[in-house]
Amino acid sequence: MVDYQSSKLKVSVQIRLCNDIYFKMATLQQITFSPRLKKKTRWASPKLNQNPQKKAICLRVLTISPKKPNSANRRVIKARFINSGVRLTAKIPGESHNLQQHSTVLIRGAKVKDLIGVSYSVIRGKFDLSGVSNRKTRRSLYGVKKIA
Repeated sequence: MVDYQSSKLKVSVQIRLCNDIYFKMATLQQITFSPRLKKKTRWASPKLNQNPQKKAICLRVLTISPKKPNSANRRVIKARFINSGVRLTAKIPGESHNLQQHSTVLIRGAKVKDLIGVSYSVIRGKFDLSGVSNRKTRRSLYGVKKIA
């Protein structure tokens, strides 16, 4: 479908996608004055700067209560990246931990659904954070070596 405007011959082209759905295309004039913009990509863990993991130092070790249906307190650390100095909150996975203030940890991106504002997790079995003791299943998440 093509429609014309009388004064300056403005042509706009419509392409038929389905039965009654039309998609209006931009004219050459519109594209030259305002080119098409690429969509900005959003990252799930922006503080990592597109790195898989980053080294950080513990500032505080504390517990946070989760959102509505859940009730058990979650162990969490406030940390600061060594290179950039960016501060964040990260969850400590698994049961019991040996973290204290000034201990070094490795942080990865991991959304914790029931904790508000926590989008990062600490990797167990790296630097100062030990693995979970007596762990048999899902050992890779909790930093436990296989016992022969």
